[in-house]
Amino acid sequence: MHGPASPGWLLVALCAATGAYCLLRMRRGDEEQRRAAGGEALMGFGMAAMAVPAAAFTPPEWAWPAYAAVFGVAALRALWAARTSAHHLHHLVGASAMVYMAVVMAASPGTGHGHGAAGVPLLTGVLLLYFAGYVLVSGVRLLPVAGTGGGGVAWSDRPELARACRLSMGIGMLAMLLTM
Repeated sequence: MHGPASPGWLLVALCAATGAYCLLRMRRGDEEQRRAAGGEALMGFGMAAMAVPAAAFTPPEWAWPAYAAVFGVAALRALWAARTSAHHLHHLVGASAMVYMAVVMAASPGTGHGHGAAGVPLLTGVLLLYFAGYVLVSGVRLLPVAGTGGGGVAWSDRPELARACRLSMGIGMLAMLLTM
């Protein structure tokens, strides 16, 4: 992504930490929770890789089509999983947004790392609205509810941490889309 290096590195750190926590979440819970955590880990690490400032690393030309392919497969998997869980619709939108950004960056002139990248304004706007709404809803879900506590629950099983990770990835997606 283009823009100043410091915010780019902060976005990389945030997304990588989120991806790492989601990997830890894959060790717990039922099969559905592990699949969701795996999809979120892929998104976190993929976003971290795409957010590396261009001044630090310019990916090879084949990287953007590779990102598009990986997230295209993730989008198809999320579409298939959405038959049983509405949460996977969000994964579908997120993976599709990653495909869109990778395609735009692959087509951009220059370094191919977002410099001069311009996507379809209407699609970018719709994705920005979706993720802005998602961030607001996710933020509200983090508000404490009276009578809830985390006593005796392992830190990797805390639902509020999973929500905080989803919130941070939503914010990251907003930041990445704003640079387009």
